[in-house]
Amino acid sequence: MKRIYMLALFLQMCCVMAYCVDFEELTKEATKGDVAAQYSLANHYAYGNGLPQDYAKAAEWYGKAAEQGDPEAQYCLGALYHNGYGVPKDLEKAVELYKKSAAQGDMDAQYNLGLCHERGEGVSQDYGKAAEWYNEAATQGFAEAQYKLGQCYYNGNGVQQNYKTAAEWIKKSAAQGVARAQYSLGLCYYNGNGVQKDYGKAAKWIKKAAEQDYAWAQYSLGMCYKTGKGVKRDKSKGLKWIKKAAEQGYERAEAALEK
Repeated sequence: MKRIYMLALFLQMCCVMAYCVDFEELTKEATKGDVAAQYSLANHYAYGNGLPQDYAKAAEWYGKAAEQGDPEAQYCLGALYHNGYGVPKDLEKAVELYKKSAAQGDMDAQYNLGLCHERGEGVSQDYGKAAEWYNEAATQGFAEAQYKLGQCYYNGNGVQQNYKTAAEWIKKSAAQGVARAQYSLGLCYYNGNGVQKDYGKAAKWIKKAAEQDYAWAQYSLGMCYKTGKGVKRDKSKGLKWIKKAAEQGYERAEAALEK
C-alpha cells in the first residue's frame, strides 16, 4: 500500500486497468508463482479495483510476492502490518519487511524506516538512523524524505545542526510542492536561517503553502499582510488568511481574531 499522497493517482490508473483485467487468468498466473501477477492481484484486493476490497487477501498475495523478494510487495505487506490491515498489527514485522525492501532501494520503505526510527515504532528510537534512511530516500528525489532530512539538519536530530544544509533539502522538497516544506522554507527566508534573509521570498513560499490549505502558513501569510512584511500591507487580506487558518482550528489564528 503506497503512501497516501500517491493513492489518488494510483486509484485512477487502476480504475482504467480494471476494465481490461481478466482476474481469472491473473489468479491462475499468480497461483503458478508469477511474482508480477501476485503483486498485481494483491493491489486489486487492497484497493477494491475490479474485486471486492479485502485486505486479508491482499496481505496473502503480497506475502507470496514478498517471499520471492519483490521489494514493492515487501513494502506493501509491511504497511499492512504497520496499520493492522488484513493482518494483526505488528510493528516489528513491519520494520523487518521495510528493511528488506529498503535494502533493494525502495524509497517508500526507506522513508517509512526513517519514520519508525524517529518515532521508535518497531525499533528503538534512533534519530541518527532515522536521518540515514531519510537521506537514502531523499537522494532519490523523494519529496517528503527531503523535507524530513531538512528538519533533521535544522534541529540537529541525528546529524550535526546545519541551517544551510537544512535549507537546501527543504528547498528541494518545497520545489516538489510539499506544503510544510514550502512553509518551512518561507520561515528560513524570514529568519535568515541557512539563506539570506528576504521577506519577499519568505512571503512567496508561505503563500504557496497557504494556498494548499496549510493552516500555519495561512496564519503567517495573514500576519505578513497585516505587517507589510514581504508584501504590500493589506489588513483586509491579512484578516482573510487568518480567518482561513482559524476555520481549521489553528489556535493562534483563533486568538488573533478574538483581539
